[in-house]
Amino acid sequence: MKFLFKKISFAIGIMFCSMNVLCEDVDDVDYISFCDETTIVDNDLFENLNTVNFTFIDAEIADNCLSLEIGASGCDGNTWGFNLVDSEAIAESSPEQRYLKFQLINDEACLAYFERIILFDLTPLQINGSNEIILHIEGFDSSLNYKY
Repeated sequence: MKFLFKKISFAIGIMFCSMNVLCEDVDDVDYISFCDETTIVDNDLFENLNTVNFTFIDAEIADNCLSLEIGASGCDGNTWGFNLVDSEAIAESSPEQRYLKFQLINDEACLAYFERIILFDLTPLQINGSNEIILHIEGFDSSLNYKY
């Protein structure tokens, strides 16, 4: 009986130690590191951006990341590149509004169809003195409300 009690106590102690190691303080998490890409703020690039050959499936904002789900033809989608570019124009409304274009860089010459989710860091779009922006992404059917 004593031996069984020691084994159980030892197992419980190991569980508590491993739980302590696995947990991390949420306040120390850097949310930007969760985003795959950074949003670019550049009007010249915005004006000249090619935005064809993909389909928007979904878009949503979580924390400071915009999650874009897209579909396009390709061989496997692993070589795709992505840009999200802001026009630098801010519509003075309440809340303010910004205008963006998404670019898929796809050199894959296959007819298969793939879907990908890309996360963009939205912090470059934040406006001092504001905590909310309406985002309009060219080609996406609805606007997104970014609160920060």
